[in-house]
Amino acid sequence: MEKKLVYTGKTKDVFALENGNYLLKFKDDCTGKDGVFDPGENSVGLKIDGVGDVNLRMSVYFFEKLNAAGIKTHYISADLADTTMEVIPAKPFGKGLEVICRHKAVGSFYRRYSDYVEEGADLDAYVEMTFKNDAKGDPLVTKDGLIALGVMTDAQYDATKEMTQKITAIVADDLKAKGLILYDIKFEFGYNAKGEVILIDEIASGNMRVYKDGKYIDPMTLSKLFFA
Repeated sequence: MEKKLVYTGKTKDVFALENGNYLLKFKDDCTGKDGVFDPGENSVGLKIDGVGDVNLRMSVYFFEKLNAAGIKTHYISADLADTTMEVIPAKPFGKGLEVICRHKAVGSFYRRYSDYVEEGADLDAYVEMTFKNDAKGDPLVTKDGLIALGVMTDAQYDATKEMTQKITAIVADDLKAKGLILYDIKFEFGYNAKGEVILIDEIASGNMRVYKDGKYIDPMTLSKLFFA
C-alpha cells in the first residue's frame, strides 16, 4: 500500500495511506535536554537505539487493552518489524494539546508549585493540559480557557479528563504489578469523525515517569522491566 509523508514529528513520522487511514513510524529520537531524557521537555535531546521499537510495543500492549475495555483510541494494528502503527483519522484539539495525569509532585509541576508542595508528594490523579508550542514552552491552559478559545467544548473536556484518569489507572496498575510506581504520564487526545474524544499518539515509556524503590527508571530500562 502506498504511503505519503504528511508530517515529521519529534519522535514519530506520519504517513497518509491509500485506504484513508494513517501510518505512524516510530523513531529512536527522545525528548530531553543536554543529552538527558525528560518526557516534559519540548525538544529532541537525544537518540536512544531501539527506543522506537519498545515504545511501539508498549503502545500496542496498552492500546489493545484499552480497546478491549471499550475505551476509544485511534489504534487499528501494528507492524513491529517495520516499527509502524496504523491508526484511524483523528483531529487534534487546536494545534495540539498535551494532557498530563500526575500521581506524584515532580518535574514541572513541582518547579511551579514548590511553595505549596513537597517533591514526590501524592497527587490524586491530577490532570492538567498544555498547548503543544515549543516557542512558548507548552503553556498551561485551563478548562475555561479551552472553552473560551473554542478548542474544546465543556463535554469534550470532561470526557478527556475522565478518560485520562481511567487510562492512567490501568497503566499504573500494570506497572504496580511489576513493582514499578507511576509518577506521571502524558497523553494526547483528539476526536474522530463522529466528534467522539479518542486517545491518539502513543502510550510508551518515553511519555511517563516511573520509579522503582524510590529511583527513577529510564525509558529503555522501564521497557525491559515491563516486558520481562
